[in-house]
Amino acid sequence: MADDFTVLQVLQQMFANVEQVDSEEEAEDVSEEEDAEECHAENVSEEEEDAEERHVENVSEEEGDEERNAENVSEEEEEEGGEDGEERNAERRDLSAPEEDKADSDPHEDQVPDTFVSKNGKIKWSSVPCVTAPPPQRKNTERPPGPTAYAVSHARDMVSTFLLFVTPQIERVILDETNREGYLKRGEEWKFMDATDLRAYLGLLILAGVYKSRGEAAASLWDAQSGRVIFRATMPLKLFYTYSSTLRFDDRGTRAARRATDKLAAIREVWDMWVERLPRLYDPGPEVTVDEQLVAFRGRCPFRQYMPSKPAKYGIKSWVACDAKSSYAWKMQVYTGKLSDGAPERNLGMRVVLDMTEGLKDRNVTCDNLFTSYELGRELMTTRNMTMVGTVRKNRSELPTELLATNRRRVLSSQFAFTPTTTLVSYLAKKKKNVLLMSTRHTDAEISDRDDGKPTIILDYNRNKGGVDNLDKVVTYYSCKRKTARWPLVIFDNMIDVSTYNAFVIWREINPNWMPGKRNKRRFFLEQLGRALVNPLIERRQRVPHTAAAAAVVRGLRTASCRGPPPQRQPEEADDDDDEAPAAASSAGPSSSPPVTSCVSKRKRCQVCPVKKDNKTTTVCRRCKKYVCRACSHVYCPTCPP
Repeated sequence: MADDFTVLQVLQQMFANVEQVDSEEEAEDVSEEEDAEECHAENVSEEEEDAEERHVENVSEEEGDEERNAENVSEEEEEEGGEDGEERNAERRDLSAPEEDKADSDPHEDQVPDTFVSKNGKIKWSSVPCVTAPPPQRKNTERPPGPTAYAVSHARDMVSTFLLFVTPQIERVILDETNREGYLKRGEEWKFMDATDLRAYLGLLILAGVYKSRGEAAASLWDAQSGRVIFRATMPLKLFYTYSSTLRFDDRGTRAARRATDKLAAIREVWDMWVERLPRLYDPGPEVTVDEQLVAFRGRCPFRQYMPSKPAKYGIKSWVACDAKSSYAWKMQVYTGKLSDGAPERNLGMRVVLDMTEGLKDRNVTCDNLFTSYELGRELMTTRNMTMVGTVRKNRSELPTELLATNRRRVLSSQFAFTPTTTLVSYLAKKKKNVLLMSTRHTDAEISDRDDGKPTIILDYNRNKGGVDNLDKVVTYYSCKRKTARWPLVIFDNMIDVSTYNAFVIWREINPNWMPGKRNKRRFFLEQLGRALVNPLIERRQRVPHTAAAAAVVRGLRTASCRGPPPQRQPEEADDDDDEAPAAASSAGPSSSPPVTSCVSKRKRCQVCPVKKDNKTTTVCRRCKKYVCRACSHVYCPTCPP
């Protein structure tokens, strides 16, 4: 027991010595508070050091002193100063906020903006959107897009819908000038054309386009074996050639004086009357496209244009504004080249867009780099509350050079520049291929979630840029143009093509349940329209065609109409808005007066010169409705007031 007790005491003494040594070592390592902090900083791990640094950076405003707060203020906040600067400092010092709150904040809020100066030094662009600029407000249009009330009330069938564009006033001008030209060329042999003849001629042109015979000779269409029966049943081939060569739109005698100031004098009156009808019949939607159209023509023309990017390359150029969704041609203008003094026109693109959108408000205009400019966007927004989206040429003076450089940029990347009213984007589609777009509709740097990372501006431009291009495609597919060396006839054929398509758009929207599920609606519409235009002339033919098939068509129409003998020529139809129609009706006198027609009558004497007994060459004056011989006048008798 004594030995055990001795061993126990020895062990206790050893443990006591060890604890005393540890306490002495710990006491030696203890120093002042500053030495302890330095020693503790050396012994902490890398994670503890990072935590300590983050803790120092996240010190709040109450715990930190003024010197630490001053060090955390950015240069941008120092320049702003004032109350706004203090609020920004408080937001910047509050870095301990949750990550979700940071994600909800504006990504450009803490970004230091870069300033780009345009080439001309007049415009300053910023790399950060201007938050002070309100987005452009576009009001709802007063009338819904689509056919107007006037078009809906007058489009009773396909023919009446087409005659909304080729009005009786236009027909009257064409008939007067064509008959004058025919009489000057052929004299007594000329058989005066009336409205039925003109509409039948237009119907044959439309049917030729439906059958895709644009490059086919007219003789093959009238061939007894390989041709179409409807052509031989309507009129002889020789008469079709006569109408094509004699068709005129102005008085040749006064054309020289008018051509001195107007290059489009040969068809100006008909063109202006037709263009005036286009915006009256249809209201475009919120998206409008302005572009150029080239009608192929290689003959002699004082304003023929060369465009190597177009398939035809040579032709007559027109400016077109159409609805981006339906491609309805809302307004057109023929480009007649340089001014009369020979100087090129300045700001041509801006002038064209303003002319083509005159009468429109609260819409977006999509155009290509020929028209897009910074001044155009400001003018549209200021005067008409309209926005603009379009590509930009790289030589524009309002562009900054920083957005033109492609070096050190990755493919499919975008770079933006902003002003209070305009957004500019540079998209690198391929290596060293830079695409520039300008928009007054978009106010932020929005990027789509597609694989190519295209900005929203480009997607909106691609969605609405094809309005005029689609119009060219559909018009060319069933074009009624024939080979000719006269440029006025080329313009007139294009007018017929555009009129038939516009009539189809109006008819389709007025009758949404017409031919449901069919894909060839337009071809069916054109074919029915062409046949409806030629049927009146077929019914009144006095001589039956020689071929059995054409003769069967004529007899079938006569039997279906149940009219017995061939009907005589009918008077011209008057338009509902024609101001001259009431006056003509009042001057006609009682209902017993002869009908208004320009046909040749074989049973009436001349009422102006009754001494002459030329009974086979009398016609009817368009104003006084008297029968007059060709010796007196071929359109109006000399006794009528001017």
